[in-house]
Amino acid sequence: MDRTATGDNLDMTLPDQPLLLSPRQARARFRTGLVPPTTSGWCGGFAQANLLAVPRELAFDALLFARRNDRPCPLLDVTDPGDPVPREVAPEADLRTDLPGYRVYENGEPIVEVADATPYWRDDMVAFLFGCSFTFEGALRAAGVPVRHIEQGRNVPMYVTTRQCTPAGRLAGPLVVSMRPIPSPLVGLAGEVTACYPTMHGGPVHAGDPAELGIKDLDAPDFGDRVDSRPGDVPVFWACGVTPQAVVMASRPPYAITHTPGLMFITDRTDVSFRTA
Repeated sequence: MDRTATGDNLDMTLPDQPLLLSPRQARARFRTGLVPPTTSGWCGGFAQANLLAVPRELAFDALLFARRNDRPCPLLDVTDPGDPVPREVAPEADLRTDLPGYRVYENGEPIVEVADATPYWRDDMVAFLFGCSFTFEGALRAAGVPVRHIEQGRNVPMYVTTRQCTPAGRLAGPLVVSMRPIPSPLVGLAGEVTACYPTMHGGPVHAGDPAELGIKDLDAPDFGDRVDSRPGDVPVFWACGVTPQAVVMASRPPYAITHTPGLMFITDRTDVSFRTA
């Protein structure tokens, strides 16, 4: 898969404290070509989102898939055909340019990874934004639950499981999960904190033996980075918004655009606005 970026002589310097940037400031940097290792830990207090954009003729299937699989695909916003503006969550943003990374799929195969999706955006594209677990990581840390991949400066590890999502029309495929090693005494607390964010995947879908999800090797994630656990840590798994990408690869629709795993859209909505308790 080729990777291309847009522009020459761009400022690719990572900010010293991305946590303190506003969503607008972060999106402006991404628009000029900055591609960080991950957006986890960026724009503290603001919600992040996964992207799936498909042609209009597939949009109803995508919407139905999200309704039937709301743990991995909690719907935050849907655009009009051809309109790249997510009017519910960031009405001044542009989904073609304001993420740091995109993947373009043809017939289920990723053909290119880019920092600007404008050349690949079609007039009939409908974009869906799904909640992202990066949103609740601030609440985890505030509750005293360590987030190892942030500590280690890495992307969260993500795994394709053997659990199948509920099909919808032409779309079907496996559940993808993200994993965070949690100290054993804090697993229950991590579940309580994240359950308060149902539109950001909610509480864990599994804790403990990864083999129960069909995961053979935690050191070999399908997406993201390997993360080091500490003695006493338990692997805890959350439904992941990369699931639509696994579904695209399994269902092989003619065309789709997604975010690069771990490089999310940062919304103008605060994380607490999605908290239910």
